[in-house]
Order: sequence, then structure tokens, then C-alpha cells
Amino acid sequence: MPERTPETHVIDFRAAEQLLAARDPRGAVKLLDPVVAAHPENTAARLLRARAFFLAAQLRPAELEFQVVLEREPDNAFAHFALARTLERADRRAEAQRHFRLAAALDPRPDYVAAARFEE
Repeated sequence: MPERTPETHVIDFRAAEQLLAARDPRGAVKLLDPVVAAHPENTAARLLRARAFFLAAQLRPAELEFQVVLEREPDNAFAHFALARTLERADRRAEAQRHFRLAAALDPRPDYVAAARFEE
């Protein structure tokens, strides 16, 4: 395999975005693994990989990646919402509820507020 450069990592990241849009999450993960390995501090790559894991129904890896993103960006409403969806899908509703509510508090988008179920 040829040596990876920052430029090839950017190309792989953009290609992974396209694969995810085309509903190929496993292909996206394959492209993102070396990007994240080379740039573990890159939150955007980690968030994209977390989304790919989620869409591939790899819930534990998705949860771990969303948690890394939230350690770095605790005010990332989308990451809270996506982690909540991941936990909900893993039948961990109580944990999910906390993150749904955090997402809605950070960004009162209608879908976040509806998922938060504040009235309950």
C-alpha cells in the first residue's frame, strides 16, 4: 500500500462522505480507519466514522466514537443526539434519554425536542 499523505487522507475523508451518502457505511469505515489512525485528534473524521458505524449497525464502535467526540466537544448537539439514537437502538433507553435531552437543550431543533420527551 502506498504511503498515506495528508492529501490522501483528505481525499479518503471526502470519499467516505460520498460512500455514506450512497448508503455504504462499511466502505466509509474502511476509508476512515487509516485517517483516524493517522489523525486521532480529528473530530470530524471521528464523527463521520461514528455515523458510519451506526449505519452499519456496529453499535458499540459507534458509541465509543460518539463518546470521544463528546469528550472533545461536550456542546455538540448532533453528537449527543446520535449517541442517544445509538443507545436507544441498543435498548439502553434511560441512557439515551439523557443525551436526547442534552441535544435538545443545546439546540432546540424540533426533532431533538421531540426525541427529548421533556413532558415525561
